[in-house]
Amino acid sequence: MITVIQIGLGPLGQQIGKYIDDKEEVKTIAAVDINNDLRNQDFGELINGESSGVLIQNTIEEALQNLPEKPAAAILTTVSSIQKLESQIENIAKHGIPIVSTCEELSHPWEENPKASKSIDAICKKYNVACLGTGVNPGFLMDYLPSVLSSVCKDVESITVERFQDATPRRIPFQQKIGAGLDLVAFKAKEQTGTLRHVGLKESVYFLANSVGFKLDNVTEDLQPVIAENNISVPSMDIKEGDARGVEQISHGYINGDCKIKMHFKAAIGEPRSFDRVTIKGEPSFVSEIGTGVNGDIATCAITINSVKSILKASPGLHTMATIPVPGYIN
Repeated sequence: MITVIQIGLGPLGQQIGKYIDDKEEVKTIAAVDINNDLRNQDFGELINGESSGVLIQNTIEEALQNLPEKPAAAILTTVSSIQKLESQIENIAKHGIPIVSTCEELSHPWEENPKASKSIDAICKKYNVACLGTGVNPGFLMDYLPSVLSSVCKDVESITVERFQDATPRRIPFQQKIGAGLDLVAFKAKEQTGTLRHVGLKESVYFLANSVGFKLDNVTEDLQPVIAENNISVPSMDIKEGDARGVEQISHGYINGDCKIKMHFKAAIGEPRSFDRVTIKGEPSFVSEIGTGVNGDIATCAITINSVKSILKASPGLHTMATIPVPGYIN
């Protein structure tokens, strides 16, 4: 049995808790969230209405103090920003607990956030723990998966990765993050604050480039709203014609002016077809497509849990999906 402490009990943390509750090999024995309204609530009652005996605390120290032994690993589902995550990681690592985080910027942070990356790596080595940033995207579909697919190629000239998804069934925080329902003025204003976008697209470009040995000299990223062509009504919101129903982001990685990696991400309410597609030009050239796409909410929860066993086998320091033992389904 692998025991875990869950830190961050928003919609994602709660869903992970529900999935763990169905597992035979993993168990949540402690839970933490800074929301004072959750303090001393039963974690089981929060996630599925059944008492578990695990009381939610506001700090890690409170959550650990009455346990007979520390958890084997921590699942950290709090923020997308690595800058905000650094102190949280140190607060966990000092207790000697390995960490799996869903922070998008942690998935491959060295180019975009070199200072924080080095600091987190040093913190983990100081306390002799491993730390991993993962998720469905970044963490798998647009970086880890195409890097694995490239392993059957004799030569690789370029790689294009596309993820198109209908955001209608996604959780509301995700719909809000892609700007669904905003008029174009509000969309632009939120974009300027950096809070409206798919976080981690550049990190995926750098992950894939590092995996296949591309030394990129320029990486660009462009973001545009996906405009509703008519009025749309879904359970979570009503979208007027002309307003944003989602976001489209494209990132390019270049070497000497030649595009070697292209990442095309589009998520919008009412998108007609969901799919995940990797196109490799090389020897051999081929296209691999998941025709219905992968549900991001389900997959993010699943890969976070399924990576716990791998992080327990990893060496101390900051890891990516490329540097840990290959994860797989945990019952």
